[in-house]
Amino acid sequence: MEFETLATGYGLLEGPRTDELNRLYFSDVRGGGVFRRNPDGRIETLIPERKSVGGIALNEDGGLVVTGSGLAYWDERTRRIRDIFTEWEGRPLFGLNDLTVDDNGAIWVGSFGCDINKFDFKTTPPPGALFRVEPPAKITKLWEGIEVTNGLGFSPDRKLLYHSDSTTRAVWVYEVRADQTVSDRRLFGRLPEGMPDGLTVDAEGGVWVAVVGGPGEVVRFKSDGSIDRRVKVPAKTVTSVAFGGPDLCDLYVVTANNSNNRELKGTVFRTRSDIPGLPVPKSKFH
Repeated sequence: MEFETLATGYGLLEGPRTDELNRLYFSDVRGGGVFRRNPDGRIETLIPERKSVGGIALNEDGGLVVTGSGLAYWDERTRRIRDIFTEWEGRPLFGLNDLTVDDNGAIWVGSFGCDINKFDFKTTPPPGALFRVEPPAKITKLWEGIEVTNGLGFSPDRKLLYHSDSTTRAVWVYEVRADQTVSDRRLFGRLPEGMPDGLTVDAEGGVWVAVVGGPGEVVRFKSDGSIDRRVKVPAKTVTSVAFGGPDLCDLYVVTANNSNNRELKGTVFRTRSDIPGLPVPKSKFH
């Protein structure tokens, strides 16, 4: 697969999403900010300076829901941001990372169990949890014991939820019940090398996982958990993936570096897939 470079010079990029106008949204976890790249290449800064945004959801009114120290809703009309979820059981959150959205417009998001900026990835961290945040602000804890929460995505029939847990070096899968809780968390697949970060799901039920470390790649798992493809990316720290474009066959890959030129730093790449992606629903906060 041939990669086109769309944007460079950032820190650690995360949260790629595209809208119906084929505009790409992404965040810089380290440098701060949420950005939007237009099809003509023009890049707008939407939420300046907000750091640790590991997940972005497009909202049905044109705004965004983003993570960071907590979950927040950004209104594009007013350019104001308000908190949705910042504490649990009376204690401030250490931070929320990646997220996905269900068909009811609720956010599914994972928390950290410690300050991730102080964690060295050489020891097992205090566990975080998986939450569902239903508009306007009903919060349900779904699962505990997640080490470093990352990519989340539903299967095409919405009966399964995939979840990257980075320091376990594995992608896990839950059964999704009719009441939108989960059960039977089990191993879905392990990477040959590196740690799993962001993920996305295609129309055939394949799970594409960004790999941090190792050779620098995106790995596609078939729905049975077997590895189908290993796509080499010109970066060692591949942080997330997303489908976009009119036919949902554009595959966007974001990174924290660029092995072709170190000065380019965090990069947004685009390539083409022969399998279309699965659309991610919009959240429904106001």
